Amino acid sequence: MKKILVIHGPNLNMLGKRETGIYGETTLTDINEALKNLAKELAVDVTVFQSNTEGALIDRIHEAAVEYDAIVINPAGYTHTSVALRDALAAVDIPAIEVHISNVYKREEFRQHSYISAVAVGQIAGFGVNSYLLGLRAAVDLVRSKQ
Repeated sequence: MKKILVIHGPNLNMLGKRETGIYGETTLTDINEALKNLAKELAVDVTVFQSNTEGALIDRIHEAAVEYDAIVINPAGYTHTSVALRDALAAVDIPAIEVHISNVYKREEFRQHSYISAVAVGQIAGFGVNSYLLGLRAAVDLVRSKQ
């Protein structure tokens, strides 16, 4: 069975409470439940991980290299600031799909640059929770096409 790791970056544990005008009222628990339901439908194994700490995210990416077929990642604020997170994704030999709940290209100028996109297979942004679900579908299609 194919295994996909979904990584949630900083402050995503506050979904449903923070900036609901941008991110909505859906919680991280809701997103994880939707991902697990879709994973069952697609017959893949999904593991979710969230951290507010850059080092913990990097460590999890390194660990993923031997365990997972693909990564779906919402690097959140680290998208625009973390060369180290970018380098971690580049260092592992598994594809990554970058996702964002909001359309970062309609937001503040600093949010319109991603260090992650250069090492990701693709980016999905602006579809709310569906960004994650589309990302999972893309990751599954990608790893199945390599069989």
